[in-house]
Amino acid sequence: MDIILGPHSRKRMRERGATEKEVIETVKKLDRYPAKNGVCYRRNFQEKIDWRGKVYDNKQLNVYAVKKNETVVVQTVIVKYSRRAQ
Repeated sequence: MDIILGPHSRKRMRERGATEKEVIETVKKLDRYPAKNGVCYRRNFQEKIDWRGKVYDNKQLNVYAVKKNETVVVQTVIVKYSRRAQ
């Protein structure tokens, strides 16, 4: 499977704290859901994450893409950070 990251998705990854490696791992995991214009791949990364001066316990990636044959074209990436209840 080929995974293509366009300029828009790369820009959003930088703005939202996702790495190319995380996006590729998310798509390859194949935990996916139907989305308005394609498919959403979702994955949780459970580790200590320092993002913009705050520490989080979980980072969820939602990778929105269009699948064409054996190629996945990533449209955008949404990142959600959360902490465990204390």
